[in-house]
Amino acid sequence: MKKTVKIAIDGPSGAGKSTIAKRLAAELGFVYLDTGAMYRAIALKADGAGLKPAESPELDVLLRNTEISIKYADGAMRIFLDGADVSEKIREHYVSKLASDFSALKSVRLTLVDMQRKLAGKHDTILDGRDIGTFVLPDADFKFYLTASAEVRAMRRCLELKARGQECEYDRILDDIVRRDLQDMNREFAPLKKAPDALEIDSTEMTVDEVVAGMLSVIRGNN
Repeated sequence: MKKTVKIAIDGPSGAGKSTIAKRLAAELGFVYLDTGAMYRAIALKADGAGLKPAESPELDVLLRNTEISIKYADGAMRIFLDGADVSEKIREHYVSKLASDFSALKSVRLTLVDMQRKLAGKHDTILDGRDIGTFVLPDADFKFYLTASAEVRAMRRCLELKARGQECEYDRILDDIVRRDLQDMNREFAPLKKAPDALEIDSTEMTVDEVVAGMLSVIRGNN
């Protein structure tokens, strides 16, 4: 069986990981797996069931009885939770905080990591998240750590929300990003950190095109 190629992109919230990963996948003909969307879907379901972000027998039951599937339509990835398309719902800002809270739980991470590894074993895949290169796919062929200043990330998030017709309060978004950075970097299990063999890219003053070009150069051996 032909070995699949795996690309890992890690970094803090709002760094542009998903945007860059989608562009790379299109350029390379790879499958893009939005791991953050998977955590958002779990958080959405758990919140709807009235569960708090803490380990519990009820959460274990929910995880065992949850189906997350990914489908592509016109080149866009759609996330289905138990058969329902939740692609737009999971992008609402309140789900971001929930996703961070639930993703810190070991049971949630292990459940979704198992799904992610199986998908990556079937296709040439690009995965983005916070622990892809360090935990999910430590054997990834290429690893990148994409970051930017908190202020720039907050502004980008505001522009993204406004583009979806949602309201945005910059100061609140910035506070949420700083809080989430601290939580993601200090969680006990699989925290956000740069893999020792990952290439760090600070996109604070870079365009999407510049980041994509730099990563493609590395992947294609033109560095």
